[in-house]
Amino acid sequence: MTRQTVTDPKKKNTNRVVAAVCVAFFGGMIGMAYAAVPLYKMFCQATGYGGTTQRAEKQYAGRVLDRDITVRFDANTNGIPWQFQPVARSVTIKIGETTQAHYSATNKFDRAITGRATFNVQPELAGPYFNKVECFCFTDTTLKPGETLDMPVVFYVDPDIVNVPELKDLKTITLSYTMFPVEKNKPVALSAPDTTTKVSDTEANLGG
Repeated sequence: MTRQTVTDPKKKNTNRVVAAVCVAFFGGMIGMAYAAVPLYKMFCQATGYGGTTQRAEKQYAGRVLDRDITVRFDANTNGIPWQFQPVARSVTIKIGETTQAHYSATNKFDRAITGRATFNVQPELAGPYFNKVECFCFTDTTLKPGETLDMPVVFYVDPDIVNVPELKDLKTITLSYTMFPVEKNKPVALSAPDTTTKVSDTEANLGG
């Protein structure tokens, strides 16, 4: 004789409610994590936190100090099959002087890919004083297969940086970019071979 197990309807409904709550909680946590990324980026760009540079509202600092500072350039890629690098490794300028530097990007994949650059400076305290007038990082960039593009960035170092006790003796700032594929092209980039690269100057990471 086969024994049948009788399931309590109340217990079954309770299990369903618990499962639904767990799924909803998990989904909410994922949503909060994705929402936190752009919010954190906006916060950093508004405050300079974490070495995030500032977007200048004016093209010139208004005054140029008789003091040199060296800006070193760093380039990285993450999940995008591009060759991305600075044209020159560094430039020495006067504090407050508006200067143009150049990066170069080449699409090594067999189809068009759109990239987006994130950026910061080292040391992090210099972020609020590094002002970009124009930059390829302000917009997305699409490259056709094999296409190479010159990517300029126009910037100046705010003379007020010399009033910060921790930065008064600063001699070097490192400007760093990391190029990512935009979301719509992510499957394409992931289908390519691993292309994560880093072009940097070890001393530059010391920030001075």
